[in-house]
Amino acid sequence: MEWQAPAVVLDVRPHGESGAVVTLLTEAHGRHAGLAKGGASRAQAPLWQPGNLVEARWVARLADQLGALSGELVHPAAALAMEDPLALSVLRAATSLAEGALPEREAHPRIFHGLVALIATLARGAEAALPDLVRWEADLLADLGYGLDLARCAVTGTQDELAFVSPRTGRAVSERAAGEWRDRLLPLPAFLLGQGPSGPADWLAGLRLTGHFLARDVFGLQHRPLPAAREMLADRLAALVAPPADPG
Repeated sequence: MEWQAPAVVLDVRPHGESGAVVTLLTEAHGRHAGLAKGGASRAQAPLWQPGNLVEARWVARLADQLGALSGELVHPAAALAMEDPLALSVLRAATSLAEGALPEREAHPRIFHGLVALIATLARGAEAALPDLVRWEADLLADLGYGLDLARCAVTGTQDELAFVSPRTGRAVSERAAGEWRDRLLPLPAFLLGQGPSGPADWLAGLRLTGHFLARDVFGLQHRPLPAAREMLADRLAALVAPPADPG
């Protein structure tokens, strides 16, 4: 058994003295692990960093074996993100979500291409990539069967003034229909509807929206919390949005 394909590195775990079990995401083979001999060595460690784009080759005698993994670096996203803590946080959040949420060896081409596009956008900075991360998380929910319904208001059927999402059903609710339930609903940032520019408060609202359903429907069913890297990104954004402390 053998395949060769472009891949995103999702996770790396030491194995033995210098080896590493590397988890990748590919278009056709989904989330797929393999043993990289020498993967934890000084020579290979920069290659197998979460977020890097690589050309990977996997070989095994039988399809259900771990197999041997080798690769060549295509884009050093991890090293480039080191210069921007927020960009690195975005990158680690996305790779940890894909590693924890996607079934093993099941193709999810939309999620693969979305992650590659997100990594490319990070070259312009975290501010450019954060809206794409939230959209990618919404796509991840949809691919796993838990898609949000943001097309029209769940109460009135209107497509106007959509401002909230029901935390129970994942359906949009309009400003007018929210009524006394407003405080129990999740804010729906306009950029998820393709409307207007966005800023840190909108990105945080988006992360809280998708995070609610990821935590409940994806990781909750695995009896696991959201990945720590994803929680750290939300905390970092919350700190940016928080008003400055009163010196008095």
